[in-house]
Amino acid sequence: METDVSLSLYRLMVREGYPAEFALGVAREMNTEYLARRMLLYVSRAGLVPPEEFADEMLAIIEERDRFTAKHRAEEAQAKINELYEEGLKD
Repeated sequence: METDVSLSLYRLMVREGYPAEFALGVAREMNTEYLARRMLLYVSRAGLVPPEEFADEMLAIIEERDRFTAKHRAEEAQAKINELYEEGLKD
């Protein structure tokens, strides 16, 4: 597992009653501190839920992270374009 938080997620899932293999797969997939913390909060609040519901939440967290990353990349690209426009106008 990548982080201590991933290990904590694994342990909590097993304690809540999830199969160890499933918990290990989730902990490996949620391999950044941000993702693992979000999933840790979900598990601690929701407890044992059906695997389908759990998978939906996991995918939603990953999708949210991906949208956030894409937004910041687009903002950085726009800043570079703006910089090019400003430098072009100075000449």
